[in-house]
Amino acid sequence: MSKILKWIFIIITSLILLIYAFNIEYLIKGVRTIYLTGNNTAFISDYEYFDNREIKSLNPQPWALHKKYNTVVESEALQNLNTGGKTKSFLVIKNDSILFEKYYDGYDKSSLSNSFSVAKSIVTSMMGKAIMEGKIKGLDQPVSDYFDKYKEGLASELTVGDLATMSSGMKWSEKYYSVINITSESYFTDDLRSVILRQKIIDKPGQSFRYSSGDTQLLGMVIEKATGVSLSDYLTEKFWIPMGAENNALWQLDSENYGMEKAYCCIAATARDFARFGKLYINKGEWNDEVILDSSFVELSIQPSFKDSPYYGYGWWLYDYEGEKVFTMNGHRGQFVISFPEENIIIVRQGDFNEKGRVSNGTGDLYKYISEGYKLAKSIE
Repeated sequence: MSKILKWIFIIITSLILLIYAFNIEYLIKGVRTIYLTGNNTAFISDYEYFDNREIKSLNPQPWALHKKYNTVVESEALQNLNTGGKTKSFLVIKNDSILFEKYYDGYDKSSLSNSFSVAKSIVTSMMGKAIMEGKIKGLDQPVSDYFDKYKEGLASELTVGDLATMSSGMKWSEKYYSVINITSESYFTDDLRSVILRQKIIDKPGQSFRYSSGDTQLLGMVIEKATGVSLSDYLTEKFWIPMGAENNALWQLDSENYGMEKAYCCIAATARDFARFGKLYINKGEWNDEVILDSSFVELSIQPSFKDSPYYGYGWWLYDYEGEKVFTMNGHRGQFVISFPEENIIIVRQGDFNEKGRVSNGTGDLYKYISEGYKLAKSIE
């Protein structure tokens, strides 16, 4: 037995030494946060295991309740989708009033849930605000104005707009279930800025869409430099407070004190408060009587950036449902904010499942939420 324990000790010690020798110590944090909590990827309550910066609510503006609030019976298909798909929050808003609202597994209207890549749409909104305020010159401003690393070669052609449309040409492999890769490293590192700045631009920027969390993280770093404040503080001042968010939210950091927000993901907020971005874009950048975003930027954001990827604009996913235009905020494990601009309908789904299938051919869980949520909203007419 003593020999076995000795060898176990030697193996564990050797593994730890190798991890540090090859600069992959982030794996220790990843194993502790994910695998030792019984998960195999990031999960919606994992913000509890990271440092966070607060996004503050002030003077909340609660959503109105529709006169038929929660009187509409959900379809059997929607009920099965929610109960079988580990939904935590499901919300349907029509004409700025909550029509249907249901929570599961102990969640309620004040429960925070990780946004994952829903945050990407928010970060591009923050970019739009920084441009509106003149803190970023425009979509064509070179990234090299903020970081000297991008002054040479293909990198010298990289613009702020390229980051927002995910066309940077950055070397990046988006994987969520592989332990040793750049996506995992960016999630668990304690120095996210350095991780991003060492990624090379290997293709000509601005040519085509390729999904990359690295693009949004670098965009967040540009916004941070341009505004001179943290992303959380900028979001608080320019969006969270003016839009009357009802609850404080949290944004995951790579480390405490002077840590960097994970711009590509990880805002923990309520379904009701995420829905506000759907309303903001439906209203072309206006919130009540205040212009938060320039209407021309909003329109640009929800139009395809490239012909060969008609499903993506500036941080927003674009679809068509039975002739109705739909734009969405999408996140890992099925975080969705779905907006029908012509019908003034917003659908929010938070939960914990792995999406399957595609919207374009009428399969996939996102398509089902679009379809069933829309049918529920239209059933009162």
